[in-house]
Amino acid sequence: MENQEPCSCAVGCRFTVSNLFFNVPARRKFLKTNATELNNILTAFERIVLVYPAVSFTLHSNGQELMNLRSGSLRQRITDVYGRRYGQELLPVNVEVPLCRITGFVGKPESARKKGAVECFFVNGRFMKHPYFHKAVQQAYERLVLAGTHVPYFIYFEVSPADIDVNIHPTKTEIKFENEQAIWQILTAAVRDAIGQFCEVPQIDFDTEGRPDIPVYNPAGADAPRFPSSQHRPQYNPFVSPASRPSRQQTEGWEQLYDALPSQSRQEDAAQQPSFFDEPAAEGTPQPFSNSVEDKSPVHYQYKGCYIMTAVKSGLMVIDQHRADVRIRYEQYLTQLQTRSAQIQQVLFPEVVQFTPSELVMMERLLPSLSAIGFDLSDLGQGSYAINGIPAGIEGIDYVQLLRSMVDEAVDNHPATADELNSLLALSMARHAAIPRGQVLSNDEMENLVNGLFACSNVNYTPDGHAVLGILPQQDIERLFKQ
Repeated sequence: MENQEPCSCAVGCRFTVSNLFFNVPARRKFLKTNATELNNILTAFERIVLVYPAVSFTLHSNGQELMNLRSGSLRQRITDVYGRRYGQELLPVNVEVPLCRITGFVGKPESARKKGAVECFFVNGRFMKHPYFHKAVQQAYERLVLAGTHVPYFIYFEVSPADIDVNIHPTKTEIKFENEQAIWQILTAAVRDAIGQFCEVPQIDFDTEGRPDIPVYNPAGADAPRFPSSQHRPQYNPFVSPASRPSRQQTEGWEQLYDALPSQSRQEDAAQQPSFFDEPAAEGTPQPFSNSVEDKSPVHYQYKGCYIMTAVKSGLMVIDQHRADVRIRYEQYLTQLQTRSAQIQQVLFPEVVQFTPSELVMMERLLPSLSAIGFDLSDLGQGSYAINGIPAGIEGIDYVQLLRSMVDEAVDNHPATADELNSLLALSMARHAAIPRGQVLSNDEMENLVNGLFACSNVNYTPDGHAVLGILPQQDIERLFKQ
C-alpha cells in the first residue's frame, strides 16, 4: 500500500465475499453443497432487507444478479422478496402500548401451509426466534386453520433495550424479554384484532327513516294476487298410444297351460320352479325351492374408512390404508426417478408458479428430477415457471400445491446427494397421491392394496419411519372371551 487518503464514491455500501475460508481448511471442510450455502446467504440477506425497506439492495452470486430490491414500503418489500402471493395474503398488525409497540403483517387464514411458511420476528431492528411468541400467533388462528399448518407472519417489536437480553445464545437469534407474559397477551390480542377486521361482516342497517314506502304483502287482502290453476291427468303418458297400452289380464287358471304336457315332465318342471308359499306341500309333490345362499365373508374388512383388517395365521392384521398406499407409491415413484420412465400428462391451461430466490436456487437442482418424475416445466424468468405437464395419475390432485410442497421440503431438508433428493421427491409425491383416510374401499381395492403392500421391499414402515401394520395375536383375541 502506497498511501491512504479519502476518496469520493457512490452513496451506499458494497460488500464482496470471495474465498472466505481459503486459509482455514478445517472450516472449508465442513461447508455443505453450494446450493445449501447459497440458501444460507439468502436467508441472512432476507433478514436484513426486511428490516430496512427504505434502503435499496442488490445481490449477485458468481456474476449473476439474484435480487434487485428497490426502496419502498414494508408490504412492497415483502412482495418483492417472496412474491405477489404473499403481498395479497397479508393483514396489517399495529398496536402501541406503554410496554411495547407491535407492527407488521400476518397472513390470512387461507394462506396457511404445512411447509414453507415464512415466520419472522424482529425486535429493535434485529431478527430473532421466539417459540413462546410463535405459540401466541398460532393460538390466534385456533379453529381457523387446519392442525399442523402454519400461517406466515412478519412482526416487529419495539421495546426498551433495558427490557431485553440479547446475550443468551451464541448466534444472538434468541432474546429474553423481561415481560414475556404481558407481551404474549398483547401479541395475541393484536393478531386476533387483525383477523377479526378481515373477517368482519358488515351489519345490516334497519333504519327506515327517509326510505321509500314499500307496501306490505297481505295474502288475505282484496288485492291479493290470484295464482293460475291448471288441470292435468296423472295417468296420461304421451309416449304410449291408447292402442298399445298393456291391459291387465286375468292370471287365474294358469294351471291349464300344463294339461297338455306329460305328467313326468310337469313334475320335473315343477321341481325346478321356486315356491314362495308357506303352506306345506302335499305328499308326493316336490319340495319347494330354497333361495337361501350361504353367507360368505369378504377377505378384508375396512374399519372406519382408515384401517383394513384381514385374518392371518398368527391373528388379526390391521393395516393403515393411507400409510400402505404411501409405501407402495413411494417405491413406484422412486423407480420412475431411477429409470426415468414416468409418463407426462399435458395440461390444457398451463399454471404459472412463482418462487422466492431461495426456492429458485433449489429449483435448479430439482429440475432434472422433476422432469424424470413427470413434470414438464418451462422457465418464464423473474422466478416464474409454467407447468405444462404433470405426472400421469395425479390429475385429481392440486399439482400446483404439490410442486410447492416438494420445493419447500427440499429447501427445509437440504438433500446432499442425488439419492436423498430422489427419495425426498418420491415421498412428497406419495403423500399427496395416496389414498386419504376415510375413503371407502371395495373388497377388490383392498385386495389390490394388500397385495401391492406385500410386494414392497419394506411392508412394516413408511419411508419416514411410521408403522404401516400391526398384528393382534390370536392369544389376545381368545383372552378377551375367557370368563
